[in-house]
Amino acid sequence: MAKSSADDLELRRACEAAIEGTSQKVVLSIRVAKSRGVWGKTGKIGKGQMAKPRVLAISTKEKAQQTKAFLHVLKYSNGGVLEPAKLYKLKHLSKVEVLTNDPSGCTFMLGFDNLRSQSVAPPQWTMRNIDDRNRLLLYILNICKDVLGRLPKVVGIDVVEMALWAKENTPVAPKKRNIEDGPTTETDVVSESDMKVTVEKELVSQAEEEDMEALLGVYVMGIGEAEAFSERLKRELHALEAANVHAILESEPLVDEVLQGLEAASICVDDMDEWLGIFNVKLRHMREDIESIETRNNQLEMQSVNNKALIEELDKLLERLRIPSEFAACLTGGSFDEARMLQNIEACEWLTGALRGLEPPILDPSFANIRAVRDKKAELDKLKTTFVRRASEFLRNYFASLVDFMISDKSYFSQRGQLKRPDHADLRFKCRTYARLLQHLKSLDKNCLGPLRKAYCSSLNLLLRREAREFANELRASTKASRNPTVWLEGSTGSNQNVNNADTSTVSEAYAKMLTIFIPLLVDESSFFSHFMCFGVSALAQPGSPANGNKSNEDDLGIMDIDDNDDNNNNNKSISELGALNESLRDLLDGIQEDFYAVVDWAYKIDPLRCISMHGITERYISGQKADAAGYVRLLLDALEERITAQFTRFVDEACHQIERNERNVRQMGVLSYIPRFATLATRMEQYIQGQSRDLVDQAYIKFIGVMFATLDKIAQTDPKYADIILLENYAAFQNSLYDLANVVPTLAKFYHQASESYEQACTRHISVIIYYQFERLFQFARRIEDLMYTITPEEIPFQLGLSKMDLRKVVKSSLSGVDKHIGAMYKKLQKNLTSEELLPSLWDKCKKEFLDKYESFAQLVAKIYPSETIPSVTEMRDLLATM
Repeated sequence: MAKSSADDLELRRACEAAIEGTSQKVVLSIRVAKSRGVWGKTGKIGKGQMAKPRVLAISTKEKAQQTKAFLHVLKYSNGGVLEPAKLYKLKHLSKVEVLTNDPSGCTFMLGFDNLRSQSVAPPQWTMRNIDDRNRLLLYILNICKDVLGRLPKVVGIDVVEMALWAKENTPVAPKKRNIEDGPTTETDVVSESDMKVTVEKELVSQAEEEDMEALLGVYVMGIGEAEAFSERLKRELHALEAANVHAILESEPLVDEVLQGLEAASICVDDMDEWLGIFNVKLRHMREDIESIETRNNQLEMQSVNNKALIEELDKLLERLRIPSEFAACLTGGSFDEARMLQNIEACEWLTGALRGLEPPILDPSFANIRAVRDKKAELDKLKTTFVRRASEFLRNYFASLVDFMISDKSYFSQRGQLKRPDHADLRFKCRTYARLLQHLKSLDKNCLGPLRKAYCSSLNLLLRREAREFANELRASTKASRNPTVWLEGSTGSNQNVNNADTSTVSEAYAKMLTIFIPLLVDESSFFSHFMCFGVSALAQPGSPANGNKSNEDDLGIMDIDDNDDNNNNNKSISELGALNESLRDLLDGIQEDFYAVVDWAYKIDPLRCISMHGITERYISGQKADAAGYVRLLLDALEERITAQFTRFVDEACHQIERNERNVRQMGVLSYIPRFATLATRMEQYIQGQSRDLVDQAYIKFIGVMFATLDKIAQTDPKYADIILLENYAAFQNSLYDLANVVPTLAKFYHQASESYEQACTRHISVIIYYQFERLFQFARRIEDLMYTITPEEIPFQLGLSKMDLRKVVKSSLSGVDKHIGAMYKKLQKNLTSEELLPSLWDKCKKEFLDKYESFAQLVAKIYPSETIPSVTEMRDLLATM
């Protein structure tokens, strides 16, 4: 018989190596074949279901005086080394089934109760023989009985048969022979380490086994006596049944005694049941009474809690409804002096909180209809109305008294020989004392701020207008500047008129000083007014703007202090609030623009061109005003800019009328007077440009030059004979005088190119007239030939009337004989009516070139139409002209 794999020590060592690190000891290892199937059916081996070699190893682990048993399934890797495949805990083993469909009886399945899916087919394990199967299963059952104290369900195998097999296959080991005693025949069971199968604790106990052996020994028979054995068993069974019936009959008195005892016990049970019923009724009544008592007690407790909470709420309500006597006295008859303002503010804060505390959601809506609450609310409203009326009346009188005091003191204003910068620091400091009071007035009654704002604006407007008027008057009186003429382009005087170039920069500086002093002041006043009178808009100007150049830090701090506790976000201002602010700012600043207009008109009278620099200064200040509170200041600057633009437009219109008056004069020759004067004017205008005033000057250029060119054309048309001479001389003068400016001013460059084109056209027309005056027959003959070439062939032209060769000779003889005299006459003609001698060389060069171009065309026509005729060549004519 082949050796079992359970005895293979190498296999056991390989298993121990595979589970190394788990602190488990391998007690049995055996080779098996694995296949798939279901309970009660033998798995069919097909494609993908071939039996796979596996090794089953049983291991134990000692932990805290407790032994745990495991079943390892090991598989062979590609290198033939065992590696763990599955691990089962034997405490979850619930079933061992030997498949009866396998004739060999070597296939079995193990069922575990902790598998996640019981629907998955369990693996089938096939042993090499019945001994290996019995050995493994017996070891598993012994482990379950010893370690776990229970046996799994066994199906398909007899437990008694297993016990008998275990006894038969238990190996024995001879005891060591004692040499002195001699040989012995006694045998003993080997120790656990020498045994292959453990049978110390069999499935059948030793006493049961001895009884079975004794019973079987009584019935020692031959193999063929089965029927006799069966008959004997039947007889003995009948005998046993008869003995049982006899024993029952003998025990009848005992049964009667037991029945009497049972009847007495039944009567006692019935009595006890009746007593228990009575007790149950009494207990039920007691439970009902207890429940009733508990219900009343709970209601009393709830009522007590509610009463306590109600008392607390009423105490809080009474505290809200109580009006402190010191606050009532302050609200109804207190003084508004600076020393008393802290008490007034505290009274306002208390009144605001008290009114808010009587409104939902702070006050529970259920309290709103209580008469005491309604009465107290009416009393608080009366206090509010009284306080608002008293505070409003005081503030209106206070604003008026502050301004009247400042107006009555002349030291606040500019005086003769001394320009005084307006200083409202003291005014604002006194107003800041009541800033918090105004915030509380707004929270108490928004409608009360309207009259207060009007009173403040009316009073401060008087002060601002007085300051601006005095400052403007002294500014004009202290500024020394020579008056420049407003007549720049008049044609009555000669072209060599000396324009007064007196320095008038002090005029622009005076205007800039006016803006530098008053625009920041007006912006600060607007910002202060916006904060002081509780408008919810952004009141401060943007940092870095010209309006902030002279703004003192002292002015800002007080304004920001006013809004410390203001939770309104300036970005969420309402349109109505902004509209109300603009209306109030109009009342505050209206009328002050007249003093700015007076400075602009004064500057215009001294030097109209200073409107350009004033326009740039104003535009710079406009771009710096971005805040909402500076809205009316922007409107004032816009109006000021419009006034400056209107004055400058007036100057431009007057200058255009001066240009147009040139055409009414007597016949004019040479360069018109307004051409060089315009160059001087444009140079001066470019010097005055500041910031954004380029558009203003460009528009003036367009209007000036448009009128100049139109007037020039009209003057030229009055005498057509000299029209081209007038045009070319004036266009040339325009280009010469504006050459430098046209290189840097795009608008003038455009008109420069326009004048250049007009100059070239006038030169071409004038030169053509001079050439035709001396050589009319020659070029008239050429023109007739060119006209006929459109209708007939060149060979037919010599046979036309007036175009024969004889006619050609006559024309050439009359025109080219003494050609030097004709050319000299052309030069004299060109020189005769030209007043600008510097133009003569360029015009004479143009005339010679034009004459050569025409003569070259004539020579080509003669060579083509009259090939046999000879005329002076173009080269000879060019050489002749070069000597002239």
